[in-house]
Amino acid sequence: MTIAAEFDNVVKDYPCGWLGRQKLRALDGVSFQVETGQVLGLIGPNRAGKTTLAKILLSLCRLTAGKAFRFGEPVDRQKTLCRVGYMHENQAFPRYWNARGILEFYGALSLVNADVICRRIPILLEKVGLADRSDEPISQFSKGMVQRLALAQSIINDPDLLVLDEPTAGLDAEGRRLVHEIVRERRQRGGAVILITHLMSDIEALCDRVVAIRAGKLVREGPIDSFRKESESFEQSIEPLLEAQPT
Repeated sequence: MTIAAEFDNVVKDYPCGWLGRQKLRALDGVSFQVETGQVLGLIGPNRAGKTTLAKILLSLCRLTAGKAFRFGEPVDRQKTLCRVGYMHENQAFPRYWNARGILEFYGALSLVNADVICRRIPILLEKVGLADRSDEPISQFSKGMVQRLALAQSIINDPDLLVLDEPTAGLDAEGRRLVHEIVRERRQRGGAVILITHLMSDIEALCDRVVAIRAGKLVREGPIDSFRKESESFEQSIEPLLEAQPT
């Protein structure tokens, strides 16, 4: 197995207070790996540090201490970014753009050949159920439609590592099935997926491994089967970990 992403004793402090002289520790010595062919569920309460980990992996913010890698390369070397797909929790697409334009733009950002982008766009729009709305401005889209477009955007570059932050938020049952289908396709093709969500049912249905963090600290990681064996349900086994104050 290839290591798609690795965090080694990662620490992240944000400046706060008067003139930024105080520090807010968002991550405190977090270490884990994500292998190819694996879906990893990253769970924790609000402000646990989940999105900060994603931002470090995507070179959107710098770590304070420790090391982080994408496909064996330090995350500050951006040449591996084109191998990553990302779906943000809150989409901020320009409302006057249409779905086709969004996919063209993000495909170009990911260094995908223009001819390849043109071939992929109709396939992806059909897959997410937006083929008949491709030329409409996003301002006319519902929240669920924007989520579907964001999902298509995250895989326009056929990524080897896919990071999904609350991908099923605002989706109906059919939309959730679509997310599950795409995650399983990525794994089957040998890709890696990091799934960030509060929905334990999605974690249990899709993930091979689980990383639980709280207050910036890793409280437990392991195969999902190891969690299932400890209680009647996965949710019951994980809740005490997220409620307990890490040491």
